Amino acid sequence: MSAAALPDTEPQVAAGKVLWHFSMSLDGFVAGPGHAMDWMTGFTGREGIIDEYTSTTGAVLGGRTGWDLYPDPTATYGGAWQGPIFVLTHHPDDAAPAEGVTFLSCDVAEAVRIALEAAAGKNVEVLSPSIGRQLLELGLIDEIDLHIAPVLLGDGIRLYDHPGGPRIPLALQNGDEPFVEVNLRYRPVAAHPVTGSISQGMMEA
Repeated sequence: MSAAALPDTEPQVAAGKVLWHFSMSLDGFVAGPGHAMDWMTGFTGREGIIDEYTSTTGAVLGGRTGWDLYPDPTATYGGAWQGPIFVLTHHPDDAAPAEGVTFLSCDVAEAVRIALEAAAGKNVEVLSPSIGRQLLELGLIDEIDLHIAPVLLGDGIRLYDHPGGPRIPLALQNGDEPFVEVNLRYRPVAAHPVTGSISQGMMEA
């Protein structure tokens, strides 16, 4: 199989997995500066993908910074998913209580164990770059699910940011060639300098 024939991922299944799951910009950011998420609009996804993840997710594990910025337990998947949420923090005592949210002060391995138990056979979604990195280094991430958005942010919170850290080899799960290089092709979309209307740039290589 060539990269040109790369199929989409198989639908996610509930199998007690630990998933590091994000929509990500083409240049590797999962949030904008200050954890801004307003860039995640105007994109289309595979039909039924929300149902796919809401039906297979049993618990969510996140970090304190993200929670403090978006403290709404009903906001996951736009309110389509409800279940136990675990927030890992060094300071659980000053966290405002929220229904369905448990604040944990433990190491990441223990946090995952607790979340998996609560997930009751479904998957745990890790919605934190820093927690995901730590779990990855401990060998506790089963899969990395990414949806690449057609945008370059240039700044923000990277999925994996570990200067001086080890290289992490990955095996692609789309198809039967785990080490195939994925080919993507985009054109810049720019506003007209006078009218402000959006048009595709005709940039030639």
